[in-house]
Amino acid sequence: MLDASLAGQRIHFVTGKLSEHALRNMLERLAGQIGFQPTVQVLNITVAALMTTDWIARRLEVPEGTDRVIIPGLCKGDMAVLQRKTHVPVERGPEDCRRLDEWFGQKRQEPNDYGQYDIEIIAEINHANRFSHKELFAESTRLRLAGADVIDVGCTPGESWTDIGNAIAMLVSEGFRVSVDSFEPDEVLSATQAGASLVLSVNSRNVDAAGDWGCEVVVVPDEPSTLKGFDETITRLAAMGVPCRLDPVLEPIGFGFAASLGRYLDVRKRYPKAEMMMGIGNLTELTDVDSAGINTLLLGFCQETGIRSVLTTEVIYWSKSSVTECDLARALVYHAVSNKTLPKHVEPRLVTLRSGKQQLHGDEALEKLALAIRDPNFRIFAERDEVHLVGKNLHLASRDPFQLFYQLAAHGRTDVDPNHAFYLGYEMAKAVTALTLGKDYRQDQALDWGYLTELEIGCGPSEAAARVANSGKNTAEIRGHKA
Repeated sequence: MLDASLAGQRIHFVTGKLSEHALRNMLERLAGQIGFQPTVQVLNITVAALMTTDWIARRLEVPEGTDRVIIPGLCKGDMAVLQRKTHVPVERGPEDCRRLDEWFGQKRQEPNDYGQYDIEIIAEINHANRFSHKELFAESTRLRLAGADVIDVGCTPGESWTDIGNAIAMLVSEGFRVSVDSFEPDEVLSATQAGASLVLSVNSRNVDAAGDWGCEVVVVPDEPSTLKGFDETITRLAAMGVPCRLDPVLEPIGFGFAASLGRYLDVRKRYPKAEMMMGIGNLTELTDVDSAGINTLLLGFCQETGIRSVLTTEVIYWSKSSVTECDLARALVYHAVSNKTLPKHVEPRLVTLRSGKQQLHGDEALEKLALAIRDPNFRIFAERDEVHLVGKNLHLASRDPFQLFYQLAAHGRTDVDPNHAFYLGYEMAKAVTALTLGKDYRQDQALDWGYLTELEIGCGPSEAAARVANSGKNTAEIRGHKA
């Protein structure tokens, strides 16, 4: 890390195409704070981490008067190659250029725009006609708290819903924005008269009725694969003065998924100023995979394409948190696109299965800890593919917690009572889970599941475990705390 005493220095930064905008924004601020004069060379490579020192040396152009050169932190190779080329100090910067403030000894500044978004979330309640008013209100409230902007009341094809007007009037009176999903004109008319402000969906089948509804509609093609009837429906709605947003329809994988993405791009080119919507449930609900990644990817596509509303559902079990995921993802993709920066190291709550980074202690630190412990309790760590059990003058390691108990017995530790044994088993099960998934494990703390994390229950944080987790503390000062 550099210190902040660089006022007046001319520093030449080397980067790749992806990081250029983020780097220039960071340097504009830091140069004013510290007082150095930056220059930037963008080499013809997308990802800066793929550079090597030999590769950089063949392309490096250092301005006259430069005092030092900074290359990306992940660049591999011998720095002496660059040193001979430049004849000025050459250093590796941080792994992520957005950490330059810390690297220069400055307090890290979080993005002041983070949390902004411009994508609307429409959350569908499937088979809403089968809900009582109380149930419908409760589910709508849950979805709104999760991040939904509009509650879509989904009707059931073939089932008449005579009470739809009363149900929607109830939701509107409670402050909900409501859309209705039905191809039955009578149902839609009752819904719009009761306050529904959006109708899903309209094509040639029901376009003639749209003029009576007095609200915005979503246009879908008669045949998604060919966009049959799409332009004609748009033209007829325009003639009637009916506002609309366009949805070419996202298809599932194996049924034209890639081609359907292409149709969104095509429609955007043909209607550059039109409002658009994407029904993302066709992918999340119909793919055997946790929905967070899919939702983030699709919202990124929407952000770049100018699609300002998404329709999502939470029917199938692996999509039960889809609204929350979309709420987090829309802020992430807005930040990435508007700032021309990678959506990385910004929103940890969407990383649920694994951890962003593990903090390891190493055998030497654990051995020192074993010598420092004075109480009869154990500290548990998970690193280097093993569970480590550390106690007074004792450091055991195994991937198998049962083997650790056998090792304890072999060392004559027969003083583990049933309560403590149960506790150790519980913690080591968490440790094995962490090893299996590549997560960070901290004794007496809940595993980090991103936005799904729940606070640990039970005995509460262990002072000893918490202190040793901080590598900056002197292990000799660690005091035990009975779990």
